[in-house]
Amino acid sequence: MLRAGRTAWVKINFGGINMGVATTLREYLESRGIAYDVVEHPHTNSAMRAAEAAHVPGDQVAKPVLLGDDHSYLLAVIPATHRLELDRLNQMLARSLEMLPEEEIEATFSDCERGAIPAVGEPYGVDVVIDPALMQQPDVYFESGDHEHLIHMHGEVFRGLMEHAPRAHLSHHL
Repeated sequence: MLRAGRTAWVKINFGGINMGVATTLREYLESRGIAYDVVEHPHTNSAMRAAEAAHVPGDQVAKPVLLGDDHSYLLAVIPATHRLELDRLNQMLARSLEMLPEEEIEATFSDCERGAIPAVGEPYGVDVVIDPALMQQPDVYFESGDHEHLIHMHGEVFRGLMEHAPRAHLSHHL
């Protein structure tokens, strides 16, 4: 069933998890008056495939990678067309971050499907570092919490959303 929200269509799965837009993300965006829309696409299992299925440039799709160490979690956000340079990031931050097992990711992003976490960490209590390659895009898309919808916002809106996230060259183009 599709139901109109204030700024987006939200697919509701009664008796289960809200799919379409994860509840935590939707409430966060709406409580801040952040303008966005939702792009539906066929089921995919990666950010790059989501870009292809939604017919949007991969450079405009924000791919989050949840990392962790003994200190805390960190969400590294890079373009879908890039590969994370974890060694470089660890060197810059003087940390020993590692990719997390799916169980830890699911526990942190409990209202999201496995592998479909959004590129916004604040509503989930996770710090973010973002590759500046995303910050110049005219439009930005990211997973909504499932494998069939992308959040779309204008680049200026995304830059405002990420204004407090540190920027670091932490990836390279594939």
